[in-house]
Amino acid sequence: MVDRRIPVILVAGFLGSGKTTLLNHLLANRQGARIGVVVNDFGSIAVDAMAVSGQVDTMMSFGNGCLCCAVDASGLDAMLAKLSEAEAGIDVIVIEASGLAEPRDLIRLMIASENPVIAYGGLVELVDAAEFESTRKRHPELDEHLGFADLVVLNKTDRADEDTLAKLRGTIDEIAPGTPVIATSHGRIDPTLFFDARPRERAGQLSFDDLREEEHDHEHHFHTAYDSVAFTTERPLDPRRLMDFLEQRPGGLYRIKGFLDFGPNDPRSRFGLHTVGSFIQLDRSAWPAGRPRRSELVLIGSGIDTEAVTARLDACVADDPEAVDDRGMLRVLRFIQD
Repeated sequence: MVDRRIPVILVAGFLGSGKTTLLNHLLANRQGARIGVVVNDFGSIAVDAMAVSGQVDTMMSFGNGCLCCAVDASGLDAMLAKLSEAEAGIDVIVIEASGLAEPRDLIRLMIASENPVIAYGGLVELVDAAEFESTRKRHPELDEHLGFADLVVLNKTDRADEDTLAKLRGTIDEIAPGTPVIATSHGRIDPTLFFDARPRERAGQLSFDDLREEEHDHEHHFHTAYDSVAFTTERPLDPRRLMDFLEQRPGGLYRIKGFLDFGPNDPRSRFGLHTVGSFIQLDRSAWPAGRPRRSELVLIGSGIDTEAVTARLDACVADDPEAVDDRGMLRVLRFIQD
């Protein structure tokens, strides 16, 4: 597998939703990951930047304006390039957007990036559970923001009762059907929902067992309500069926990571998969010597039907392991980022 790109995660939400609190939680529980942070303050005093100062490996702050309108794609590229330099050893970059930022434009800036070292890692939209209705009245555009989100963090749930939370979940599901919703307080989110620490003391790519072990270990340290499904098969996958699954995935799935085998193909036929929300990224490499050819996936989400997800993946196994569906592979190759 090629050296993985550094994911750039956008954290957005209106003023008071808890973005800085969430960021500080990630920094305090980064589990060995090296985090680069871009803090986008609106105003002349970088209060948020000062709040995270000293906890982050590399940080840049954009004051006096909103990132989505103050920096064009080339300007953002230049700033992200400094964070993604090899000697920095950064595993993930988090952009904490101003409360006045437009997620559509932030996503556009990231997708327009020409930096080959980084990759768009998804949009996380924070919502204040106690102030949702009042925020929605002040900012009707909140509905649109939720529609762009790959993950909705329903924060400050300790300030709302069960009936209010149930009604709020229903409203969010109407606005953004199928988008995973994680409920929490004080921004306490399991960091593995956002990123994985790069292994420092082992050579090569994480194995499937490593991935499963990571998921198991973190369940003992955090109490975020999410589901994890592990899937593996020795038989090749059918590319059409697998792409149907990825493009029409069950509601609530947030992340999918792992490796895919589509059967006899060219020598570089091991496909690394990473998805966040509706975003799909694939890369291609040769199969490591001594490692069996098989598909291995870890799927993470909230409120997913794990049995149904496993059944749908079982249905993606190819009927004829020796056949090559060239037309089907064209759908896979659309997402290759070599």
